[in-house]
Amino acid sequence: QVQLVESGGGLVQAGESLRLSCVASGSISLIDALGWYRQAPGKQRELVAINVNGVSTNYGISVKGRFTISRENAANRNTVYLQMNSLKPEDTAVYYCYARGYRKDHWGQGTQVTVSS
Repeated sequence: QVQLVESGGGLVQAGESLRLSCVASGSISLIDALGWYRQAPGKQRELVAINVNGVSTNYGISVKGRFTISRENAANRNTVYLQMNSLKPEDTAVYYCYARGYRKDHWGQGTQVTVSS
């Protein structure tokens, strides 16, 4: 089993920055991808950024050039960060940490990010 604990959400003004963190623990040897999704009210959950095997990264179209994902692998935990710059009101959503394990997807509890105009 994999546990994901997010932190770093909050309320900011448009143009400001925020950094999210997610610590993955448990069966981390089975994880090949770590990343972030988000879900705004009334919308489907969408990819924000994902790091696969610590090598390749993919970003959602709306965040490219503004958000950066990074990952740190340690012996007993992996940590994934999401640096969010030039935030816009449309970035307001619940952000979920995601881990792809062996035949199973894992999700964090979510952290709220609110960007005021």
